[in-house]
Amino acid sequence: QVQLVESGGGLVQPGGSLRLSCAASGSIFNIFGMGWFRRAPGKQRELVAVIRRDGGTSYLDTVRGRFTIARDNANPTVYLLMNSLKPEDTAVYYCYLLHGIVSWGPGMQVSVSS
Repeated sequence: QVQLVESGGGLVQPGGSLRLSCAASGSIFNIFGMGWFRRAPGKQRELVAVIRRDGGTSYLDTVRGRFTIARDNANPTVYLLMNSLKPEDTAVYYCYLLHGIVSWGPGMQVSVSS
């Protein structure tokens, strides 16, 4: 069984930064990708960023240039560095691990407000 543990969420002022972390443990054999989704109140879930097995990355248009996704293959852990945060980034952020099936983190709140 695979478990994902998230950390780093919280409240930050507009223009501030946060770093989200997601550490995976358990029976993980082949990692095809890791990434982050988010869901804001009253909105559909969005794929924020993904990092693939070959190291390639993709970003949601509205976060490209402000967010950076990275990974540590040894643990494995995926990070999301979020800079220049805006109120519209407020959402519950979920990490995921694609390893033949998809495993999900429990989600954590990120709030951007003055």
